[in-house]
Amino acid sequence: MRVNSFKALRPSIELADQVAAVPYDTVDTEEARALADGNPYSLLRVSRPEIEFSRGTDIYSDKVYDRGLENFLHFREKNYLVQDACPGLFVYRLEMKKHVQFGIVGCCSVADYENNIIKKHEKTRADKENDRTRHTITLRANTGPVFLAYRDATSIDRLVKSAIAGKPVYDFTAVDGIKHTVWRMPDAPAVISEFNKVPVSYIADGHHRAASAARACAKMREENKSHDGTEEYNWFLAVLFPASQLQIMPYNRCVADLNGLDEKALLEKIKKSFTVTAQAKPSPAGPGMAGMYLGGKWFGLQWKNDTDDPVLSLDVSYLQAKLLDPVLGIKDPRTDKRIDFIGGIRGTDELVKRVDSGKAAVAFSMYPVTVEQVMAIADAGMIMPPKSTWFEPKLRSGLLVHAWE
Repeated sequence: MRVNSFKALRPSIELADQVAAVPYDTVDTEEARALADGNPYSLLRVSRPEIEFSRGTDIYSDKVYDRGLENFLHFREKNYLVQDACPGLFVYRLEMKKHVQFGIVGCCSVADYENNIIKKHEKTRADKENDRTRHTITLRANTGPVFLAYRDATSIDRLVKSAIAGKPVYDFTAVDGIKHTVWRMPDAPAVISEFNKVPVSYIADGHHRAASAARACAKMREENKSHDGTEEYNWFLAVLFPASQLQIMPYNRCVADLNGLDEKALLEKIKKSFTVTAQAKPSPAGPGMAGMYLGGKWFGLQWKNDTDDPVLSLDVSYLQAKLLDPVLGIKDPRTDKRIDFIGGIRGTDELVKRVDSGKAAVAFSMYPVTVEQVMAIADAGMIMPPKSTWFEPKLRSGLLVHAWE
């Protein structure tokens, strides 16, 4: 792993909690608009600039990207974001109730991404990738980090422990109750040296950001006749966490209709591949199980999956192969508009709400995959089904920004 220090563009202590924003891709336009309402400092004005236009505006229009750049330059001119004089690395601690994790913020090499030293486990969508590529090139900056995992290294743990003994740069609790604390690493060269010994890392969250950084780099490389590999666009912003500290929540599913079936017929078809239990708890107790909310009731689904294939052995794969496709007609969950995916942070109450309101006809609660499963699939060069992992807590964007110039 090649990790590089950088001259962070970051807010003052007083503005940190107002600048820091949720990742651009965890909210839709209206949610982003509501979060930034009344807050001129919110980075959502840079990462989701369509919120400053009227409803119905094409979020991929020229004026939206131009506004993002205009706001970014405004943030710098008004010192909402100020660039450090010296390059450095940072420790970023996330606390969510009793869960705590420590990551190192720095820049990772686009070449490592291209050479699969930074491993992927998801496919990206062209529209989302195109959007962040253009956003990155327009701003000449990475406003949000890629969330990476690496297999634990005690030598790096020791350096983190040393860093957090000092005074933090930022320390605040966001409105969602998650605490964010950042320290500057006192010995960046030592950290860089230790990461040189880490053979690979894994994208936990941020496949589109990583792919977009690589595409932006390729374009800049092509346009720069004096490219020599030292330019900032050869690096992208990332936070690297030891795998043992990560927390994955389930990624639940809702389907808009029953594919022409009534509830009784649906249950009969499901019983061909699943053991169905009535009056079940909303959340499954372990792998090989799922909850199903239908007609105001929770049912338990259970199955035995004997395959050794790391992808086919996933619960979401079995549900897709034995129920969503053959029974409900969801052929391609990446593109089918009849299926929606609900992050586990929203809980099973959100599934009940969707079905009871008529927005969905049936919902499925899943058991979360493990970090080891994610890494095994990436090591095998395989791709996980869409919306298989929901990492929580989420990093905030805007505390540390990587600008090319």
